[in-house]
Amino acid sequence: MSAALPQRGQTRRLGISGTRGVVGRCRDFSATALADWEWMPPGGLARPPGDDPYAWDTSTDTAPDWDEERRAVAEDVLMVVSELVTNACLHAGGPLELVLHCTSERLRIEVSDASPVPPRPRPHADPAVPGGHGLVVLGRLARAWGSAPRAAGKTVWAEVSAPRRP
Repeated sequence: MSAALPQRGQTRRLGISGTRGVVGRCRDFSATALADWEWMPPGGLARPPGDDPYAWDTSTDTAPDWDEERRAVAEDVLMVVSELVTNACLHAGGPLELVLHCTSERLRIEVSDASPVPPRPRPHADPAVPGGHGLVVLGRLARAWGSAPRAAGKTVWAEVSAPRRP
């Protein structure tokens, strides 16, 4: 486990008002937390010059190195944050709070809003038509996701597994 992360984990909260620039603010907040928890390589998400993100060394058939593992998981986390916050903006009047709870095994991402309507995947969304794919993306990137009612609205959550340490 990272020395930067307490044994019982850590929770960070961001109160949100309005929808202007909120996705970027939430991504920045999340990226800072990931860096603090050592879920992101020291250089952030930037790749070394000439580094092919899709290259896989088939001659050795080994897993990606630690920095590449962290980079991949961090990219997934930031995409999940973007999807949850965007959905709150589009379908629920905007998010009220972003909560990140990190342990050595996983990160739980929660976005709360004022709408009591739970998220529903669109049936048979046409892949050629923009929109309606956020929950499909969420289902592929998160190990689990769901929603829970609150006194005023709901919380939509997703969990992402921690990067595998070498």
